[in-house]
This record gives sequence, C-alpha cells and structure tokens, in this order.
Amino acid sequence: MDTKDKFGMMTTMPVEPLIVRLAIPTMISMLVSAFYNMADTYFVGKLSTEATAAVGVVFSLQAVIQALGFYFGHGSGNFISRVLGQKKEKEASEMASTGFFSAFLVGILLMVLGLVFAEPLSELLGATPTIREDVISYMQIILVGAPFMMVSFVLNNQLRFQGSAVYAMAGIVCGAVLNIVLDPIFIFGFGMGVSGAALATILSQMVSFLLLLVGVARGSNLKLSLKNVKMNVYYQIEIFRGGFPSLIRQGLGSISTMLLNNIAGGYSDAAIAGMSVVTRISMFANSALIGFGQGFQPVVGFNYGARKFDRVRRSFWFCVKSSTGFLVALSVLGAVFAEPLIAAFRNDAKVIEIGAFTLRAYCVAFPLNSFIVMCNMLFQSTGKTVSASLMASARQGLFLIPCLLVLEGCFGLVGLELSQTVSDFLTFFLAIPLLIWYLKMLAKEETEFQTENS
Repeated sequence: MDTKDKFGMMTTMPVEPLIVRLAIPTMISMLVSAFYNMADTYFVGKLSTEATAAVGVVFSLQAVIQALGFYFGHGSGNFISRVLGQKKEKEASEMASTGFFSAFLVGILLMVLGLVFAEPLSELLGATPTIREDVISYMQIILVGAPFMMVSFVLNNQLRFQGSAVYAMAGIVCGAVLNIVLDPIFIFGFGMGVSGAALATILSQMVSFLLLLVGVARGSNLKLSLKNVKMNVYYQIEIFRGGFPSLIRQGLGSISTMLLNNIAGGYSDAAIAGMSVVTRISMFANSALIGFGQGFQPVVGFNYGARKFDRVRRSFWFCVKSSTGFLVALSVLGAVFAEPLIAAFRNDAKVIEIGAFTLRAYCVAFPLNSFIVMCNMLFQSTGKTVSASLMASARQGLFLIPCLLVLEGCFGLVGLELSQTVSDFLTFFLAIPLLIWYLKMLAKEETEFQTENS
C-alpha cells in the first residue's frame, strides 16, 4: 500500500471497521507482552526468593527504559500521524528519524552511566546486601541492551501511528515468544540463573528490533535516515508534546506501585502478595483495552490532521461504547471468579482473602477505564498536551497516591484495598469536564476551518 492509498484508507474508510482492523494487531501485541511479563516472573521464581527479589528490583530500571522509549515513540508517532493527515511527508520522515536516533542516543547515555555507576545504582533501586550481586549481574546485561530496547518501543509506536500495526505486532510478538522460549534454556539448561533471564530478555529485544527495522523498510512506511535527523527545538518540542503524558504516566505508575508495596508490607507478606496478584490481573485486562485504544490513536491523528472533525468524534464514541461493554463483561467475570483467579497465582488462604476483596473492589470501577483511557488517548493524539498530561497523571498519581496515604490512614488495610477504586472514580469525574472543553474546542476549530474554506 503506497502513501496515497494509506491516506485514503485512514480518512475515508468507515471508522468502526478501520479501528477494529488496526486494533486487532495492537491488542495481540499488548496481550502477548503482558503474558510474557508474567511468564518471565514465573521462571525466575523457580530459582529462589533472592533471585526473584533481584529481578524485581531491576524491573524498576526496565520501567524507566520503557518510559523513555514510550516518550520518544509516542512523541514522534503522534506528530507523524497528524502531519501525514496533512500530507506533509517530509516533516513526517524527519520526525521518524529524529525520534529514533534521539532515543538511541539517550539509550547509549543510560547504558554508559549505568555500567559506570552500577553499584550505587543497584543501591538506589533498592538492592539489599544479600541480593546485590544478583542485581548487578542482571542489571548490567539489561543495560547493554537498553539502547535496543528503547528504540524498539520507538519503532513499534511509529509503525502503529502510520497505520502499519501488523508490522509492529510481528516485531513485538516474535520477541516476546522468543523470550519465553529462551528463559528456561538459559536459566536452567545453561545454569546461568538470573543472568540467563537477562540475556534471554536482551537477545529477544534485539530480535524484535531487527524485525521492526524490516517492517520500517517495507511498503510505504517512513524510512530512517541520518540525513533526515533534525535535532532542532521544533521537533524536540513536538516530541515533548506527544510523549510527556506517556512519560509521566509510566513514572507515576512506578512510584505508586512502590508506595503500595511499602504500605502493604507494614501489614504482612500476604498483603503484598495479594495486592501484587491483583495488579498483574488488572494490568493483563487493561492491556487489551490499551491495545484497542492504540488502534484508535492513528485514526484520530490522521483525521485531526486532515481536518475531518466528524470522524474524530465518531471514532472516540465508538471506542468508548465498545470498550465499556467489554470491560463490564470482564468485571462481572472478575467479581464472580475472584477467589480462583487469585489462587491460580498463589494458593494461600490469607493472600486469597486479601486479593479477592481487592479484585472485587477493582471490578466496581474498572468499566470507567474505557472512558478514562480513550479521553487520554484522544487528547494525546491531537496534541493537547496539558489535558493529556493531567489525565495521564490522575489515575496512578494525582489521585492514587493521596488515596493510598489518606484511606489507609483512616481505614487501615481496607482503605488500602479500596484506594484504586476511589482513584478511578475521581479520575472519571475529572475526565468529564476535560472532554466537554475539548469537544467545544473541536467544534470551534471545525467552524473556523469551514469558514476559511467556504
């Protein structure tokens, strides 16, 4: 499909089948990646408590790598979809190369600093004397692969925002499956322990990177070139506008998770385990929602850039209605089967008791995430950085962190279990006036555009 055909598809094909067509590959990518994260933890957990703890400590560093990858990937990708909608292919090509090489340079800088300051970095991440050696062994290998991990996230998002979700899916899914295969071989077969887990992760990420590069080189996708790199203020501001909401969402999510674990640890290990299991289950369910939303984002970006405002509105409401029905069904299943779901991860009576109550509390507000996530993606894809950043920071930071502190202080463990539910309701109520403002602004832009072209 050439650039002209892709533009025609994105701006004239009925939005409902178009979004579904783009969403299926991204949903598969998200679900496979979520499953891989659980499988990775499962294999390392067979070694020892210390090994599990060591890998868990380094996960926060991997979250930073992912956050930076999303920053450059979403920042460049959102811009690309909008300017392609305006038929400005030169700017899109320059942004693709600028976003890619900016991320690669940041990845190299992170790798060098991490390797030079490995010991103090391990302490900063939370390594205790008993696990420090494992932490450093695992972390050093992860750092070597950091530049490739970071640019893989960039390429995945750039392909997706160009409407080439199948190529993006192929790279991510193949890497995730390879990681699952290599984990037991390196960890147990070669006796490499946590270093084997890190090596499996990095080799898999490099394979993903190479496959994504192949995807970039195919068809009408934007090609990467050093001559197209423009390290100027204009492109860096545009990357910031589109990527900052993702960066702040990832960062605050990490902080709130650490806070939750610290507070839960004051009650018991069962409390930490119960909360952690619920977090994994909710993240797995959310991955399908986010994958669906990622099929929506390029459609919105293209049509906003092409000034087809009605298609922007139709896309948004279609996604809200469809995903709400899906989340309602998941919430009912989660509430009914809460105990067996928790027991599948950890068959301990206290863990099941705490986890089942928390999961049912999550399910009460979980359907609201359809409206919350789609609002966030709508704002981000059309360059409304302030609204997108506010929405991105609300659920996992602006509201959740105070809820964790205040509700636990007032109601103890029950307050902790209810914190995410309360945060979801507050975020939903914040999204309503922001969306009303956005739709009014969109109507104003539409009127001005029609006046100019009448």
